[in-house]
Amino acid sequence: MEIGKKMENVRIKARVIKSNIIMILSTLAALYGILFLGWILVSIIYHGYEYLNLDFFTQDPAPPGMPGGGLRMAFIGQFLITTIAAFIGTPIGIMAGIFLAEYGRGTWWAIFIRNLADIVISMPAIVIGAAVYVILVAPLHSFNGLSGSVALSILSLPYITIATDEMLKLVPKEMREAAYALGAYKHYVIKKVTMRAAKTGILTGVILGLARMAGEAAPLLFTSFNNDHTTFNLLKPMATLTITIFIYATGPYHEWHEQAWAAGFVLTLGVLAAVIIAKYLVHGGSFTAPFMYVARRMTKINKG
Repeated sequence: MEIGKKMENVRIKARVIKSNIIMILSTLAALYGILFLGWILVSIIYHGYEYLNLDFFTQDPAPPGMPGGGLRMAFIGQFLITTIAAFIGTPIGIMAGIFLAEYGRGTWWAIFIRNLADIVISMPAIVIGAAVYVILVAPLHSFNGLSGSVALSILSLPYITIATDEMLKLVPKEMREAAYALGAYKHYVIKKVTMRAAKTGILTGVILGLARMAGEAAPLLFTSFNNDHTTFNLLKPMATLTITIFIYATGPYHEWHEQAWAAGFVLTLGVLAAVIIAKYLVHGGSFTAPFMYVARRMTKINKG
């Protein structure tokens, strides 16, 4: 009996040692990632904020190598392209998610769409840009802003579709059954019951999908490309912040580098704000909820 107890104690100590080693390695890996992410964020804020001014938002670019000017054409192009992409991708993604959760659950067609969404998420953005180039750019013999919107909407689609599907599946079936018992039709149950119950999660998925597409540059190289002048014509080449940052950051002029930092700061701030809003909605409208959850989990682990 004593030998058995000693062997059990040895096994317990070995498991504790393994657990502590894994915990230390995981913590170091997390700190490693946080360190570099923090360094990137601090660098963008430090260098970008320094070069922000009113002309940066209201003026077109100055001649290459000359001080002054701004990126008005890029801000307008970014707003137009991403807004149209949102209007294209959001309703299609939500409707696809509703089909997966409410109409096609368990069917081969729904499984195919879900797997397709997973594939698109992992697909390089430049591949999507090349595909849209073949369909919408090559036949028109010109780069255009509309094709950029289509490419970005395709990027956001799987995030919105999967978020809608998962949130609707979390709605208890008893809520649906209660509505059916009152004589409600299926489309009415979806509109008034399940969508209302899952609206916060769906909105979070929409925000994350839009934030994902807003920072993409690769698909726009094949679609909207760039324009040195302000234009509202979506059938012509159109500048965006992401492409402008790429061109200016790799250019030979110091003034371009300054404006690239400032544009990166504005774009990062916008995406960061979208992610913070999404987190806020996920945790029931509380900024402190994620930290309180981690604290409770750590307390339980320590007590155990």
